[in-house]
Amino acid sequence: MKAAVYDNPGPPTVLRYADVPDPVPGPNDVLIAVEAISIEGGDLINRRSKQQPSPWIVGYAAAGTIMSVGENVRNRTVGQRVTAFDMQGSHAELWSVPATRTWLVPDGVDMGQAAALPISFGTAYHCLITRGGLRETETVLIQAAAGGVGLAAIQLARDAGATVIAVAGGRERQARLIDLGASNVIDRLKNDVVAEVLRLTDGRGADLVIDPVGSTLQGSLAALAPEGSLVFVGNAGGGGLNVDLWQPMQNNQTLHGVFMGSLFEKPAVHRTVDELLSAAAQKKLEVVIDRIFPLREAPNAHHYAETAKPLGRVVMKP
Repeated sequence: MKAAVYDNPGPPTVLRYADVPDPVPGPNDVLIAVEAISIEGGDLINRRSKQQPSPWIVGYAAAGTIMSVGENVRNRTVGQRVTAFDMQGSHAELWSVPATRTWLVPDGVDMGQAAALPISFGTAYHCLITRGGLRETETVLIQAAAGGVGLAAIQLARDAGATVIAVAGGRERQARLIDLGASNVIDRLKNDVVAEVLRLTDGRGADLVIDPVGSTLQGSLAALAPEGSLVFVGNAGGGGLNVDLWQPMQNNQTLHGVFMGSLFEKPAVHRTVDELLSAAAQKKLEVVIDRIFPLREAPNAHHYAETAKPLGRVVMKP
């Protein structure tokens, strides 16, 4: 099969489109003919910084049609459309993954949307509802709101009845974020985010902050209300996750760290993704795709995802 692989970590140009052996599924796996691949933030971090056995097929998320099922698999059959999550291997024509890390794709959801939904919306739901405990009438601040998790969080917070303050760079994105459910959008390129949040909340701060950036954590804490909660997930900004904990201690604030890689197989999280896929099929949620590349152009796709500040996910198709 063809796949996008790298031999040593580095910039997007380390990716090469190559022939590699077809994956051999185990007894608990399904083999998927990949139709769409969602480039996730973790894919970019992995490719930049992780030395792996060569050649390494990067990629966490893809959707396609099941070609075969392992002997122990009872709830998946050949021909079903599924979307999947795993820690590597999605940047390929074929992908073998545990059946427990797949979800059936309902009618009305195309494969690009299906590939992008579990990580973006599943993560956003876990941060907002499961960890953040967001309630109606509360105010939530969403950092990096134009990314996949941010766009999902806007819509889910909107549906929860919250007031949404979104942070994104570039005035042209503001109308789109407002359309998806943000009450206010702060242009981080022109405004002091903390000052704007305090102004919009009459000096109190946000009840909940969702931060997928990492490098903005200190500002997120400064924008958080007393007894509020900060949920930090991922490290899209790179660098160390360093904060001064004196302020949250004094203000009785709660910090939650989220890493979804170990959670998607948990029954409650798995069911939530099924429900989110159903909501997308009913057009209650929108999975925003910025641009689609062919898999053979993986270096260009990764470069675009890293540098172009896309609105939503970047998708590749074999």
